[in-house]
Amino acid sequence: MRAFTLLLAGLLAAVAVAEAQDAARIVSRAGLVYRGLRSLQADFTQTISDRMIGDFDSRGTLIQAGNNRLIMRFSDPAGDLITLDGEQAWIYTPSSAPGQVIRVAIPADPVYGLNVVAWILDRPTERYRTTYLREDQVGGRPVDVIALEPLSPTLPFTAATVWLDRADALPRRIELTETTGARRTVVLSRLRTNEPVAEGTFRFRVPQGVRVIDQ
Repeated sequence: MRAFTLLLAGLLAAVAVAEAQDAARIVSRAGLVYRGLRSLQADFTQTISDRMIGDFDSRGTLIQAGNNRLIMRFSDPAGDLITLDGEQAWIYTPSSAPGQVIRVAIPADPVYGLNVVAWILDRPTERYRTTYLREDQVGGRPVDVIALEPLSPTLPFTAATVWLDRADALPRRIELTETTGARRTVVLSRLRTNEPVAEGTFRFRVPQGVRVIDQ
């Protein structure tokens, strides 16, 4: 019995090592694919769960070109917009704060402001301790589910789980526990990579009568 117990313990330890290696390999591949992209476009749904305000659901489309150029156009709430133009982030939410737009200087590395995908996939093996959780499917596509534990307190979340597509290594679902205690879930669909992005896509034009608030 003792020999069997030792054998079983050894097998479990070997499985744990193999899963840890798989997690690092899978995340490393995703990071390489991400850094090689000229652009990424997708539809998204987002849920933010907060103990104080409850759940807030939104949806829309996003376009990204690098870590600091991103636009999220919301169809629900219609008219809301968040864009990173390379130097500044513009947060325009007439659904909740009509008549104003918030302008924020984009933080330096390693925080990417509002670019959730960059939080996860830029140099992931340097930033996180990874754990393989399970196989799964998102939208009928096979994915690997990986838990990420940030190694630096400068990142704006304390834990993350990412569902990485086995075919193209891109994220299909991201769940974050943010430092505020809120939980954010982003689901991506209809991903398109390396499509041309029109000049001026990320430029925000302040609507007439809208006040700019610098933060």
